[in-house]
Amino acid sequence: MASSPEDAVVVEKAGLCIRKGGLVIFPTFCLYGMGVDAMNPEAIERVFAAKGRPESNPLLILVKDRQAALSHVKEVSEEARLLMDTFWPGRLTLVFRAKNHLPESLTAGTGKIGIRVPEHPVAAALVRAAGCPITGTSANLSGMPGSASVKDLAPELMAAADCILDAGILHGGKGSTVVDTTFSPPRILREGAVSAADIHKALLRKTAK
Repeated sequence: MASSPEDAVVVEKAGLCIRKGGLVIFPTFCLYGMGVDAMNPEAIERVFAAKGRPESNPLLILVKDRQAALSHVKEVSEEARLLMDTFWPGRLTLVFRAKNHLPESLTAGTGKIGIRVPEHPVAAALVRAAGCPITGTSANLSGMPGSASVKDLAPELMAAADCILDAGILHGGKGSTVVDTTFSPPRILREGAVSAADIHKALLRKTAK
């Protein structure tokens, strides 16, 4: 089912779909993503199967706010707090040490979890409607480019989805920047929409105190 996300009722229904174990394709700022209940191992398996993604690759999660993020991580460094203050909600994924209640399929046995608070209004509303963290992986077959429009989605992903929130053509471009905050100083694992220069500038606030 493909639906316009302009109506709040549609997003609420998509959130209910996720709570029931469904898979929803939804817009983020740059590309479409695939969301399931990140606490449901069977739903997570649907994502890996649909994408053909190796289970050795961890999945990041989207949460509604910082407080929700803190409930899933063991510790938060001062540097991580600076980055959250500066870039959340936004296109920055922060990697933390994961609490033990998170499914191992999310962390791929690394003991770490990537977390982001989305800035796109539909993605943010979907997380709130679902009432749980959701997966934030891009809606693409493993190894293939992501899609900035629903018409460009792979037929296999269209078939796997229980609901598609069609927000038209998205911005495209770079995905989120990924920073591992379990190191001091934090390590940039992937430079994306947030530049390395902006990351370093934010972290300088700690040394300037």
